[in-house]
Amino acid sequence: MTVFTHAGVSRLNGAFKVRFANDMTRVKVLAKNGHTDIDIVELRHAMNKEDAIAYLLSIDFDNGNVEVRSALEAASEKRVPVAKEPARRGRPPKVAEAAAEIAEEEAAAEEEAAAEEEAEEAAAAFDPEAELADAAAITAMVAEQSTNRGKGGRFAKKVKTEEVEA
Repeated sequence: MTVFTHAGVSRLNGAFKVRFANDMTRVKVLAKNGHTDIDIVELRHAMNKEDAIAYLLSIDFDNGNVEVRSALEAASEKRVPVAKEPARRGRPPKVAEAAAEIAEEEAAAEEEAAAEEEAEEAAAAFDPEAELADAAAITAMVAEQSTNRGKGGRFAKKVKTEEVEA
């Protein structure tokens, strides 16, 4: 991790930005490149960027200057460490594999039990006499429909209209 012994701000193109350095020669370089309002201080000890920004905020580095304060806060927000989920590499541990297998077996057993219960309920609800009555009613309906077709159903009307037109 990179550490710095100096930190502060400078204005470039009208906006303040936080700057970090390891010696005061950085002031000359910033001035040479067109920076103005350069204010860099020596830190108590070498710090990383996050700690340096926190230190500048704690010592009231901005002296009431709203632009400097907003630049420090923006830099602080920019460098907030984001909690990342650790990347998984390779195969999961054997314990996790065993737990997954057990869960799959339990799910399969539950599905089998549910299927058996449905089959038992269907067998208990089966009434052969009711099934025969339903089959007889369906057969009668089909027979009635087939006899109606020959007595002037849909096809007979087409034939009659064709005869009238001819």
